[in-house]
Amino acid sequence: MTQKPFASLPAGGSAVIIGATGAIGGALAARAVISGRFEQVFGSSRGGTSTPSGATPLILDLEDETTIADAAAQLAKAPALRLLIVATGVLQGDGFTPEKGLKALDPSAMARLFALNTIGPAVVLKHFAPLLARDGKAVLAVLSARVGSLEDNRLGGWHSYRASKAALNMILRNAAIEVSRSRPETVCLALHPGTVDSSLSAPFQKGVPAEKLFTPERSADCLIATIDARGPADTGGFFDWRNTAIAW
Repeated sequence: MTQKPFASLPAGGSAVIIGATGAIGGALAARAVISGRFEQVFGSSRGGTSTPSGATPLILDLEDETTIADAAAQLAKAPALRLLIVATGVLQGDGFTPEKGLKALDPSAMARLFALNTIGPAVVLKHFAPLLARDGKAVLAVLSARVGSLEDNRLGGWHSYRASKAALNMILRNAAIEVSRSRPETVCLALHPGTVDSSLSAPFQKGVPAEKLFTPERSADCLIATIDARGPADTGGFFDWRNTAIAW
């Protein structure tokens, strides 16, 4: 990176990375720690362990609102929240994979994807958005996916994943409108991290050119550069790793 990570944010305050045990989340949390920009960096996981060195563990289960509320109560005692990134997501799981057609739709699989990709992050915003710093730039970001764009969809398929990410984008857009009323300098962003070499993308990497398959660290650096480049006028926007706007 040409400048220190998160250089656009005022020094001090707290940073929270939801999903710090994941590939991208772990890289983002590590960058937040080494940046020296924050008084305290929190990394969440269901078990509250295995966060990057220097980050404070935070127990949080996206399917259990009690743990989300408890985590928010813990953060309320920390320095004001300057950065919140929800770096979670699921594409496939035990017994289900992305659908190739409508006949493959399974209600339970769809519900699972919405629970983790849409509802869980929405509940995080419910409890954490009120903790964002009221003065100076703050950032609330969620990791979305280009396939969640309605306008960009030319191939179809992957119904549940696409729909869950499109719904997440709407939650983010609504949050941006609401947050701007009390925190006009806060920037709310939906971010597409590119194709990252991780357990999520591993079964779908065939045919991806080597130069377009990112390490988690490269993706994190690109996302941070986008965060640093965007200001209040961009709040509610959807951007990719190149800092290019994506159509909704």
